[in-house]
Amino acid sequence: MKSILLAGMIGIWTTGAMAHSPLDATTPANESIVSEMPSEVLLDFKGDIRLTRVSITHADAHSVDVDLGDQTTFTQKFALPMHDMGAGTYVVEWRGLGADGHALNGTFSFTVE
Repeated sequence: MKSILLAGMIGIWTTGAMAHSPLDATTPANESIVSEMPSEVLLDFKGDIRLTRVSITHADAHSVDVDLGDQTTFTQKFALPMHDMGAGTYVVEWRGLGADGHALNGTFSFTVE
């Protein structure tokens, strides 16, 4: 009986853990160094998400909010335009809502030589 209860609890726990949609990959990759400014950044999530806010900070000084337009659908991949603010480190901070209703957020960075 204990085994059945334990198996049920593990099943419920793993279902809940898999319901979230964390960031899977970015282009440029997190903490990478690139030789020229990319025209866009790509965000690839493990599940569907709707972005609600994205800001880009350059060298801890200039911060720009990315215009998400009429983005109202849930998807896994996003291509966001970049504004060239020169060489240095760029930090991309994002917020969103997972298809399962959970609020998500995170950051990643890259450096332009």
